[in-house]
Amino acid sequence: MRDALAGRDISSVYRQLRRVGVSQRQIAALTGQSQSEVSEILKGRQVMAYDVLARIADGLGVPRGYMGLAYDEATALKVAGSVDEAEQREDEEVKRRRFLQHAASVTMGAQVLGPDSGAWVPTAAQTPTPNRIGTTDVRQIEAATRALRSLDYQYGGGFCRDAVVAQLSWTRQLLEVEAAEPVKHRLFKAVADMHSLAGWTSFDTGLLDSARTHFAKALELAKMGGDNGLVANILYRMGRVYLHNDAAGEALKMFQLGQIAAQGSGSALTVAVLCANEAWAYGMLDRPDQVQRMISRTRDEFERAQSEEAPSWVKFFDVNDLHGMIGSALSALSKFEDNRVKYAPLAVNELIKCTEGYESNMQRTHVFGLSMLAENHMRVGDVDQGVKIGNHAMRLGESIKSKRISDRLMPLQLEAARRKNNSAALDLAERIKVYRTV
Repeated sequence: MRDALAGRDISSVYRQLRRVGVSQRQIAALTGQSQSEVSEILKGRQVMAYDVLARIADGLGVPRGYMGLAYDEATALKVAGSVDEAEQREDEEVKRRRFLQHAASVTMGAQVLGPDSGAWVPTAAQTPTPNRIGTTDVRQIEAATRALRSLDYQYGGGFCRDAVVAQLSWTRQLLEVEAAEPVKHRLFKAVADMHSLAGWTSFDTGLLDSARTHFAKALELAKMGGDNGLVANILYRMGRVYLHNDAAGEALKMFQLGQIAAQGSGSALTVAVLCANEAWAYGMLDRPDQVQRMISRTRDEFERAQSEEAPSWVKFFDVNDLHGMIGSALSALSKFEDNRVKYAPLAVNELIKCTEGYESNMQRTHVFGLSMLAENHMRVGDVDQGVKIGNHAMRLGESIKSKRISDRLMPLQLEAARRKNNSAALDLAERIKVYRTV
């Protein structure tokens, strides 16, 4: 049982409960699920959503630590029932403003690690540290971050977030250890990058407050390390958090701040990434002229970048991602009824080019592209092709531990559900609905 809990293998947990006489109805009552959901899990459906895992642990009386879970701020509030939905929205708006102020201060050169920074910094574990560190120690941190990031790309943040956070509890302490000045600067950047990965994997598992905390700390350390490219990277990622949560205005501000840092980095590819994401934000805001302007600039910067040696973090932005980001911006425009006829076909063209090139080490991104492609096929009237691609996205997504996949499938669910006269589309909508509630 402990092994199944540690692996978050809820199917195995439920099967073991059945073997000792606990009925499906009792499991459902304990965990707050429907009996049909319990049945689906017993048949092998994975449970990835953090709040569902936490509810299962609490319902079964299992310490959350057995499943690598902890009480995050949002879940604790939900469990306590102490904050209603309106208050949560207001609290989130305040947090967004605070983060934007913090990001602007750091990006524009204000003093960092000041008296207010304590609110962003989690308490580190007290593990013994060496008396002095050198380049080899920093390289080990960088190698660990690369390895963990590859797991995130392939399997999702839920697969590796706990390992990233555990690694940070050690690496943060090295900031206080004596080192030569060049080593210290490289250490700032290495720890910043690991905080950024912690923020990204937190975001991928639905822990918004934790993501914001890690990104804020990453931003400070990247600035202290003098790495404008990394500053741009962190702001881009925080902007994506806001895009995902339908806060396109705040996302756009993050990308614009990131653009300032990107220009200072001297990397055309970094500039291209920020331009592409600005285009996506403008698409969500239904501003077609600005979308087209930023797409044009993205293409220009991407072409210019072919003659440069790009920073390692931005090398993911290859020709597939170029088409994917342009397709995402056009897809955002196509969600507005007045834009569908014009922009949905354009989105399909770009997203086809994007999805043809993804390999197995980019599974999550591949699922995102397929789900958007399926949506836009339906918008142009090719429902059967949309269903086919949507089912393929579902098959890939079921093996990845990412709450974002569940969220990003919702527009496809809605598009499919609108096809009342197409049973295959309605079946896809129901399949996504079940997947998103487990």
